[in-house]
Amino acid sequence: MVIALKIILLIASIVLIASVLLQQGNSAGLSGSIGGGAEQLFGKKKGRGYEGLLTKITTIAAIGFIVFSVIAVAIEK
Repeated sequence: MVIALKIILLIASIVLIASVLLQQGNSAGLSGSIGGGAEQLFGKKKGRGYEGLLTKITTIAAIGFIVFSVIAVAIEK
């Protein structure tokens, strides 16, 4: 049981690392935060494309990593 849980935790961590590394950075700086806010809200549809998919995968992997980490600690005690 513990070995299977650790394997699932390893897979979740690899997926989390890969999905974070594949995402584009938001390095617009101060000018992007002032002028680019409206473009992010009304302009681009990030939820439907590649970036939206990576965001969902990152969220699911992070939740899985946290849940399986807590379970692994609880079982070890």
